[in-house]
Amino acid sequence: MNRNLPDPRLHPDWLRPHSIEWYAQLGRLAGQFAYPWHSTLEEPNGETLFAAEIEQVVRDKNVLDIGCGHGAFTRSWSPLVKQITGLDVTCDFIHSGIPPYPANVRFVTANTKAGLPFERGEFDVAYTRRGPTSAYLDVKRVVKEGGMILGLHPGDKLSTELSEWFPGLFEPLPSGTPVLENLLQRLEQGGLGHAELRKVSSIEYLHEPLDVIRMSCFGQTPLLFEWVTSLCLSEVTQIFERKATNKGLPITFDRYYVKVTV
Repeated sequence: MNRNLPDPRLHPDWLRPHSIEWYAQLGRLAGQFAYPWHSTLEEPNGETLFAAEIEQVVRDKNVLDIGCGHGAFTRSWSPLVKQITGLDVTCDFIHSGIPPYPANVRFVTANTKAGLPFERGEFDVAYTRRGPTSAYLDVKRVVKEGGMILGLHPGDKLSTELSEWFPGLFEPLPSGTPVLENLLQRLEQGGLGHAELRKVSSIEYLHEPLDVIRMSCFGQTPLLFEWVTSLCLSEVTQIFERKATNKGLPITFDRYYVKVTV
């Protein structure tokens, strides 16, 4: 096992992923929440199943997208919905969703930890796609009785192979199921303890060695990315070639899917 790969977390530019500062930096640098690595997902997977479920429930509805990022997924539902609102904490993401966009699409900047800035029963459907779990504490209030709440979240075993194959570049995953436990706690605290929650796992194939580094440095500065690349691309390439199949480097693509009727 290789133990000499550089640890990106030791670089002075490193920001903790999914922190407020990290999202703000990603908004400034990219203007959108989009993965920079190239990969192929096996079917079925949590993302496609989630999109298919949303398609079934949003037609002619007033919909809330929590943690919408730059709003591409939000806007994609405009032909089906009556109205859709995208909410995100990062203003640079929201600014990328400025007009022109359909008249039935709007965007709001807010932090879900302070509650959702909407009226009671304002929406028929609310969903979060890899968005903040803090939304579950208040989302029941803003969805009408009989309405639907859907969620899709990274699972506890997501990309579990990477810390074994590329130690240093990736931290080992914590033991147990802390993501699942947090989800269950949030749902219970938000009065949604009756939610259906299931795990959906498939395989993601990274296309080239540089995608490993792109994943490790997602949301970090170009300087940090270049530093890591200069130090270990050759070694990452050797490991990649040993572990890859003809489809690419296979890693676990793990999602938790939440579905609940108010």
